[in-house]
Amino acid sequence: MDGSIVLNWLASTPDFAVPYALAALGLIICERAGVLSLGAEGLMLVGALAGIGAQIMLGQPFVSLLMAMVAASLVSVLFAVMVIWLRVNQVIAGLALVFFCQGLTALVGSMADWTNHATEGIGAMALWPLSMLPGVGRLFQQNAMVWLTLPIFGAVAWFFARTSTGLRLRAVGENPQAADAAGIRVTAWRFVAVLAGSALVGLAGAYISVVSTKLWIAGMTGGRGWIAVGLVIFARWSPWKALVGALLFGCIEALIPQLAAAGVQLPQYFVMMTPYAVTLGVMIWVALGKRSGDDEPGALGQPYVREERR
Repeated sequence: MDGSIVLNWLASTPDFAVPYALAALGLIICERAGVLSLGAEGLMLVGALAGIGAQIMLGQPFVSLLMAMVAASLVSVLFAVMVIWLRVNQVIAGLALVFFCQGLTALVGSMADWTNHATEGIGAMALWPLSMLPGVGRLFQQNAMVWLTLPIFGAVAWFFARTSTGLRLRAVGENPQAADAAGIRVTAWRFVAVLAGSALVGLAGAYISVVSTKLWIAGMTGGRGWIAVGLVIFARWSPWKALVGALLFGCIEALIPQLAAAGVQLPQYFVMMTPYAVTLGVMIWVALGKRSGDDEPGALGQPYVREERR
């Protein structure tokens, strides 16, 4: 593999990594509040469809991304009501949400005739003066969403670690009984966390359709939501570790087209299974290295009703 292919590989990695990073960050927000969210794949599809629909009608990429976040949050209300107030099993509710969103987006996309409708996305934004460096300057020519992802992660990490609001949210996920006794409204905090986290998951889906591929195809997220679920476990619910993991998966996904461009012949199904094989390997590695000082929220996946407080 020559230098130009390596450079192209590294330069394209952030574009592949951003959806994993944003989806994982959204899941961390939900799960830090104690709500196990397995519906990322479905919410990403909702965001992808809403984003491309808004882009076709309005032609404003950042408005389209915002609309995608709103759409994913609205759909997540159904999930929040089921798991927070009706106390439906969170695993079953998350899986049901995925199947519902898959059917809904395929139907709406077909009825609205948005399939394979190419749009204009977001152009590259050079980070001057680093973009002027000879040879490696291309690494610093990325779209605006790549650069915005870093401050988004910084803001969420600061929110969890440095603000009283973030500490309250973490308390809800660690020990809802104690949080309730301290006057924190557990159900309200969990509801807001689901909506906020789902908005970021929807943004991840919209990035794929509006910024990366610039079109809509049914099921276009291709399992990235499921990989994001594994990425959260790999990161031990830490935003910065999730970003590092997203870059790892982005490197793997970006390498595949570069190998094809270099003339390396790989079986189609081997290429398709590679990200999932890596996900399984990461999960096994995490399980083998599991320590007693886990960062998993103490009440993750556990419903809470005030009358049952012990």
